[in-house]
Amino acid sequence: MVSFLIILSAIVTVVAALPYIIEIVRGRTKPRIVSWFTWSVLTGIACAASFADGQVPAGVLLLAGTFETALIVILGFKHGDRKFERLDMYCLAGAATGLVLWLLFNSPAIAVLATITIDLIGAIPTFKHSWEKPYEETWITYALTGLGGGITVFVAGGWEVTAIAYPLYLLLINVVMTGFILVSPYRKLAGEPAELREL
Repeated sequence: MVSFLIILSAIVTVVAALPYIIEIVRGRTKPRIVSWFTWSVLTGIACAASFADGQVPAGVLLLAGTFETALIVILGFKHGDRKFERLDMYCLAGAATGLVLWLLFNSPAIAVLATITIDLIGAIPTFKHSWEKPYEETWITYALTGLGGGITVFVAGGWEVTAIAYPLYLLLINVVMTGFILVSPYRKLAGEPAELREL
């Protein structure tokens, strides 16, 4: 049962990208590329740290998340928002810092906590974008990614930082991001995708 749920969390996380990718290609969703690139790097670091600490459920989830975010980055270079601001530079520098901390202290737990902190900072541009232009985001992707994180929290092998911290963070941040998109007062602006207006 645990193995099934681990695989299910990975499948849900990868499938979560499909609506987002479809909307990117249609020109309706415009991801903030720097945020997604930062998430891809950070999720990769957290994935390696989880596997290094023997936390397979978290590692599998984060491997799927790395694939998902990297795919969106690749597509987003053509169709997304490629602005690069000072905050984005700080976020990328922070990602490198998380990797250095892991190597310096030889602690996967420190690497995971550092990447969560930096990831949250890196999400700020997308939080802003989701609130101001929710019609350029795809809420179902965030909701499904949060579900994947929730499943992994449920099957985590313990309360170690490398087992539960990142999946729990993914659950919480994606619930909040989904909320931003769905409750934003700007959702009714002209040009909003029909499927969102009908919700």
